[in-house]
Amino acid sequence: MTQGPEFPEQPEQPQQPEGQQPPPPYGQPTPPPFPQQGYQQPGQQPGYPPPPQQGYPGMPWGASPQAPYGVHPATGLPYSDKQKLVAGLLQIFIGGFGVGRFYMGDTKTGVWQIVVTVLTCGVGALWGLIDGIIILAGDSAKDANGLPLRP
Repeated sequence: MTQGPEFPEQPEQPQQPEGQQPPPPYGQPTPPPFPQQGYQQPGQQPGYPPPPQQGYPGMPWGASPQAPYGVHPATGLPYSDKQKLVAGLLQIFIGGFGVGRFYMGDTKTGVWQIVVTVLTCGVGALWGLIDGIIILAGDSAKDANGLPLRP
């Protein structure tokens, strides 16, 4: 019998150029090419930038100084300081006098509702009732500045 090496010969590994590290073993994550400087938050993987911050400090989620009440999801316009619920209920209960329209800043329509209610001896108050329902049910109610009423 011939005596041979205890282990079979392994192929030679290619030489790494100076300054480079060999690749990690199979199944291990690859380290980032550069070390991250500064503070690292818990749960954040090293070498990756922190996630972007949403909103502004001290303000509700998603609000900004330009839109303190948030933004309308479909149009992207900032919400008005007026509420849709208040405008609709004022218009339903005191609609003959256009109170909901005055609240929204639409004085022209509010005055017309008063004129129609007076000239029709109160029958025109139906306009205010229907208008209040439309304000509550629709998504197109805007204040005097053209901003959508907040929900």
